[in-house]
Amino acid sequence: MEGSDKEFKPSSQSPENNQVDDVEAMKPVSVLAAQQDDEGMKVVAAYAGETEWTEEEERKLVRKIDLRLLTLLTASYGLQFYDKTMLGQAAIFGLKTDLDLNVDNRYSMASSIFYIGFLVGAVPATLMAQRYPVERVVFGIVCLWGACLMAAAACQTWTTLYVQRFFLGLLESGVSPMFMLAVGSFYTKGEQAVRQGVWYSSTGFVSIFSPLINYGLGHITNGALASWRYMFLFAGGLTVVWSFVLLFTFPPDPVRVKGFSERERYIAIARLRTNNTGVRNTHFKKAQVVELLVDIKFWVLFAMGFLNQIPNGPGSAFLPIIISGFGFSSFNSLLLYMPYGFIAGIACFGLPFLAYKFPNKRCFVIISGYLTTIAACALLWKLPRDGKGALLFSCYLFPFWGGSFAVIMGLATANNAGYTKRSVASSGLFVGYCLGNIVAPLLFKDTESPIFTSGWIAVLACICAATVLALGYRQICVWENSKRDRAGFVEGFDHAFEDDLTDKSNLQFRYTY
Repeated sequence: MEGSDKEFKPSSQSPENNQVDDVEAMKPVSVLAAQQDDEGMKVVAAYAGETEWTEEEERKLVRKIDLRLLTLLTASYGLQFYDKTMLGQAAIFGLKTDLDLNVDNRYSMASSIFYIGFLVGAVPATLMAQRYPVERVVFGIVCLWGACLMAAAACQTWTTLYVQRFFLGLLESGVSPMFMLAVGSFYTKGEQAVRQGVWYSSTGFVSIFSPLINYGLGHITNGALASWRYMFLFAGGLTVVWSFVLLFTFPPDPVRVKGFSERERYIAIARLRTNNTGVRNTHFKKAQVVELLVDIKFWVLFAMGFLNQIPNGPGSAFLPIIISGFGFSSFNSLLLYMPYGFIAGIACFGLPFLAYKFPNKRCFVIISGYLTTIAACALLWKLPRDGKGALLFSCYLFPFWGGSFAVIMGLATANNAGYTKRSVASSGLFVGYCLGNIVAPLLFKDTESPIFTSGWIAVLACICAATVLALGYRQICVWENSKRDRAGFVEGFDHAFEDDLTDKSNLQFRYTY
């Protein structure tokens, strides 16, 4: 199509562009765009080459972005979840006894306090990534979190473990919101859901391999340290090494990514016009934060993020203990945890993939994950303790809530325009995520181990409430889109790179649901 005097229009049949159906989506951007703060707008305005591109060019570019970005996000988040599940796996190898965590709810608090640190650090870390080079912020966070993870091996009391867990959560807090922003900066709305699912699916798939590693380390019985201490040293050391890989290879955004030709950079930015959310802006805009805080859609997603994480209490910190309570040895409990990780990974990838294949069905996809978790939760609550096979099946059915959260992350980036608003919305979602993870372990009391009746009842109630909220969120988006249609504002992309215009003020914006 190069050389044609028609503007390029992505095919409505292309799955990567199934939400684009207007030739206006790919009009050249006016040179007046350079007056705007968005850095992507300035690159597009200054580009002097051919403004059209073929579908094949775009496909090759998206594959290149996938290889460069998703590989790093997936591996990094896998390491983070490896560390999150370490507490539950180390617990069955003597950590609880050595650090006096068997008293009252000390073990539950050891899990919760991580997310108190996470809560404190989530918003500041994300704002740092807006203001400073993202790759350097990511490097610093990952390197320090690896060092902090290794420090767990030096803990001699439950109080020192609490301090270590708090700072570990503080350091890890910015990773997830920054990864959400990275996906939002490189991909169109139609592409974002499945990409969020790809990196988030590592939370499950890493649980296939981490039990094998810890199974081996657990056999160190004659070493200078207890076997659980070697688990923390290995995971922390691996994380520190990985941080240097991120420093030199992490692609910060389409404006500053290395290894792209001028044309690739132009296409990478210009194709995002259909998002109506801008690309990157380093200026903090207070008005966008105020707008977010009075936006009911944000608070519905916030509440869903909170409720969605209540199942993570048993899922990450207690499941090895729960499986051990079925009558299996410590080593066998680790091995039986592996299928849980595989199914969690499939759910975290599969549900976002369904959201990608069926546009504007995302809330229904979220609900499908919730319904599966509700069924599993009811079984774990009511099944007799001697039915090991049925109980294990219920455990393996349980982690579909994780896939639902991956779709929620996509909604948070797709439905907020304005870089500051999108940044704070991403970190705000993880504030709800943190609060849920603080509360969740406290619902599973040591006095009820290994049955945890009240814990399962609480999870069941929270996921039912989240299901209702998902339906409400969908209806709010439908109403807002319909109101704009009735007022005569057609979906368009004339203000796609104008960072002063948010999803509220740009009436050409349409919400995804």
